[in-house]
Amino acid sequence: MNRRAVIIAGALLLSGCATRLVYSPPEPGMVELEPLIAVTVERQGLTIRIPSHGCTGKESIAWFVEKSRGRYTVAFGRRRVDSCGRPPTAVDLTFSYEELGLPKGARVAVINPLLASGRP
Repeated sequence: MNRRAVIIAGALLLSGCATRLVYSPPEPGMVELEPLIAVTVERQGLTIRIPSHGCTGKESIAWFVEKSRGRYTVAFGRRRVDSCGRPPTAVDLTFSYEELGLPKGARVAVINPLLASGRP
């Protein structure tokens, strides 16, 4: 996804009828939506599986949550590029519902693209 598309998508998300926004700000610079290998809805929260070259942790990820018409939309992006240079591997990161500002039992849509191969 190019930066222009991300800016347009962000503007559209912000212009909706949101009743509650929760935002984890990125570091300076533009953040694109992170392609996910998988996403799992669990009792404690959402777990995303993403590619890593050895330096990816929860602190590497920013998120945006919007509520509209009884449904929550969640998007994840990198705060900084993982440039550690190790062979690619998959990393599972779990974000609690509380951490994301989501009530338990909420209807959630994750809008990140999925990697077609399911591998990093």
